[in-house]
Amino acid sequence: MNISNAVKVTVYRWAGEWGPFKITIPCGECSLTMDIVKDTLQNELSGIPCELEERKWLNEWWKPLLHGAIHAPIVLVENKVIGQGSALNRGILTEKIIQAYAKKNDIRGNHIFGKHNCPHCSRAKMYLTESGIQYRYHDVVKEPRGLYEMLSRVRPFVGPKVPITLPQIWLEGQYIGGADQLAKLIGHQVEPNKDRGQCSLSPGPFGRAVNRTHDSHPT
Repeated sequence: MNISNAVKVTVYRWAGEWGPFKITIPCGECSLTMDIVKDTLQNELSGIPCELEERKWLNEWWKPLLHGAIHAPIVLVENKVIGQGSALNRGILTEKIIQAYAKKNDIRGNHIFGKHNCPHCSRAKMYLTESGIQYRYHDVVKEPRGLYEMLSRVRPFVGPKVPITLPQIWLEGQYIGGADQLAKLIGHQVEPNKDRGQCSLSPGPFGRAVNRTHDSHPT
């Protein structure tokens, strides 16, 4: 594991002692939260480097308080509170860890983020297959991890207010855009389609800013 790129996850559970005070009654929701965190890291987040740290809340109650949290169980991702006072929602944990991981690590290889029955996603897959380019396909409807990663990685290119459509494509770690942009890059002829709206400016595959058009379905 590359520790410098790992996502830090900290859980403060109802335990510990401070001066004359000592917690002797265990917290069921704290135990449940730890089980949820460990199981999510092992399954939905398998392959994403994370550092999980379990702390006794009463021993250092002021540390989470500095981040605005006081009710154990408290869960922080990269020192940002994502849950407190009740058992953690694993979907929120997955989303926040992937967001943090995307900020620390560039995407590598060839990826298509799409969904079933999306004709533009099918076109993109066909283009790469016909060109002999291997890629990884992420169904963002069936795979929450793929959805959160796509959103985290595409927002810096298109901005916070632009609707995200499918597919979203990366080649050799470079953001391409949709199926039309992929076709132009690898030399496929694409028929004009007046129903395709305008998208934002995004860095092109060679570092240039190119005007991208939506060639896909809304997410």
